[in-house]
Amino acid sequence: MAINFMLGKRKIVNFTIKDHAIRFVELKQTYPLVIQKMGEYYLPNGLIKEGKILDYDTLATITEQCVAEWKISKRQVRFIVPDPFIVIRKVPIPKDIQEDEIRGYLYMELGSSIHLPFEDPVFDFYLLDGVKDGAEESLKEILLFAAPENMVKEYMDLLEEAKLRPIAADISSLAMNRLIYQHAASISSNDPYLIVQIDLQSINICIFEDNIPVIMRNLYMDIDREKWNYKEKMNTYLTFDFIGEKQEVLNALKDMYSEIEKVLNFYQYSLKQGKKQVQTVYVDGDHPWLDEICKQLKGRFEIPVIKIEDFLKKQLGTELIPPQFHLNMGLGLKEV
Repeated sequence: MAINFMLGKRKIVNFTIKDHAIRFVELKQTYPLVIQKMGEYYLPNGLIKEGKILDYDTLATITEQCVAEWKISKRQVRFIVPDPFIVIRKVPIPKDIQEDEIRGYLYMELGSSIHLPFEDPVFDFYLLDGVKDGAEESLKEILLFAAPENMVKEYMDLLEEAKLRPIAADISSLAMNRLIYQHAASISSNDPYLIVQIDLQSINICIFEDNIPVIMRNLYMDIDREKWNYKEKMNTYLTFDFIGEKQEVLNALKDMYSEIEKVLNFYQYSLKQGKKQVQTVYVDGDHPWLDEICKQLKGRFEIPVIKIEDFLKKQLGTELIPPQFHLNMGLGLKEV
């Protein structure tokens, strides 16, 4: 889902809009990673829920104010399409279709032989090696990434009204995988691994195999956001404290752990017939209890559980930025 224009000389801004926060990161260089600028702004409750914009006008005003305050006006920008709207699916196509013909083929078949849970999608694809499992030699497979066009356009309009120039859209799981893989020379591409992103009220789960996403799920934790108090640190980033009963959050997280376990079991026993299993779980997100979450996951699973913040410190020998900006960093590694 890339929207490409001619690139200028100025560095690209990497922008994310969550239900509860707007963030940006500008990279000075990508290897080794050096951060030029970053910023975060808290979004009041009721503007966005599960990625759906509920109050466009207020959100547009806030976004424009942030862009002006951060002095990034008129910059090119990459952005993340909200996880709840993303569909990732393997699709068989005739083997005789050439790679430069695939997009046209998909335009013709979407809505007829290829069905998505929404109309008028924007999409991208990745050509997979080999033929469809159990299929005749006349078929090959692609990995299809799709999202509703009207939703993607709404986010693009939001950025354009704030005097930014969208040049590429991305998926959070791909951005996080990019960040891990740039610093993971020791990881075998044949070892499947799970990336878990846990935010204040949502969790995104994606299993990668041969550096390709094979399963992705997005879940929502119905916790009263008004019970999360926030503070601004160094005029740059936010920290959160829960003022309700801690058990309320722990119970919601426990349900999420059960969902993670279901995804792991589905991959191992349904997709791989017990012949392959996830080897590592990588954990990231903006949830303020990530240390405790990792500890609980380690107690449930017999496979290594690694917090991406610790992983990056070990690989780079230094602390970069608060973990809520990791997604923006991975987005900054995307080619356009």
